[in-house]
Amino acid sequence: MEDNYTEVRKNWWDRNWKWFVPTGCLGLIVLFGLFIAGIFFGVTSMMKDSDAYKESMTIVQHDKSVNDKLGSPIEGDGMVSGNISIHNDTGNCDLQIPIKGSKGKGTLFVVAEKRGKWKYSQMSVYIEATDEEIDLLTK
Repeated sequence: MEDNYTEVRKNWWDRNWKWFVPTGCLGLIVLFGLFIAGIFFGVTSMMKDSDAYKESMTIVQHDKSVNDKLGSPIEGDGMVSGNISIHNDTGNCDLQIPIKGSKGKGTLFVVAEKRGKWKYSQMSVYIEATDEEIDLLTK
């Protein structure tokens, strides 16, 4: 007896779509997440590399009243938020920098305008534990 049937072989897509579609979607989601994280960390590192950030951190690290309240050494404590805009030798910034010392945490607020060099209109530290604000420009 002879069978008259032809075996139909499935193509690659018909055999593999069940694992390829979820893996492809997950891969796109991971790539998108990495892209967003790259932009986020790039902007944050740009803020930390700015002269305004470096100058204000130096001032707060050498301020006696902040060191008395937060302890020493004073260092950054997380992600910097705000904005900074620099074009040639002009610009402005409005930064909120989380800081910490051996005794506590706070936030350094910096508002400045750049015309050649940075001129600060606000530089203050908010101490979380005591709900106190220390103005660094009046000293």
